[in-house]
Amino acid sequence: MSTVLHITASIRSEESVSRNLSSTIVDGLRDKFGADVITRNLSANDLPYVSAERFAANGTPPAERTAEQQQLAAIADELIEELQRADTIVMGIPIYNFGVPATVKAWADLVARAGTTFKYTENGPVGLLEGKKVYLAVASGGTAVGSEIDFMTPWLKQFLGFLGLTDVEIVAADGIMGAGGEEKIAEANAEAERLAA
Repeated sequence: MSTVLHITASIRSEESVSRNLSSTIVDGLRDKFGADVITRNLSANDLPYVSAERFAANGTPPAERTAEQQQLAAIADELIEELQRADTIVMGIPIYNFGVPATVKAWADLVARAGTTFKYTENGPVGLLEGKKVYLAVASGGTAVGSEIDFMTPWLKQFLGFLGLTDVEIVAADGIMGAGGEEKIAEANAEAERLAA
């Protein structure tokens, strides 16, 4: 049985376009493959920012950690284990002020662990989470995805690639606060349903 990791970051609830798009994809994968679903809601704001102490704990092999380091590294261990377990990752991420929500950056800083999710080689870093499919459902009020003012989508694709997650498919409802917003949402929903099928 396959496992899907569903990551959302919108501060909105039922009216969240990115969450609804990603949920459509997740529901389709669950129906099609009977997939188990792990849900991680980053908007709960329960992830810590990385400190020097937490960074050191995350980089220390588990068997060598002190009790304090075990506690500091626990959330990163949990987030990394979710990524490792998943066969497919579905992310519902809005663009906030041209970039990635702060909670997504906090998540990224916790899951990027040398020797676990990537490794350094003489040719540069190599991701260790290869072979997984990523669906990225993006919503924005005014920033066009892929435009020169979209700093979220290229950054997130770069970061995922750094971890070895290079098979990324994007469905976007962008510029939805302007004229034709409802049509853009409908088109994105149709694309999400197509991807899920």
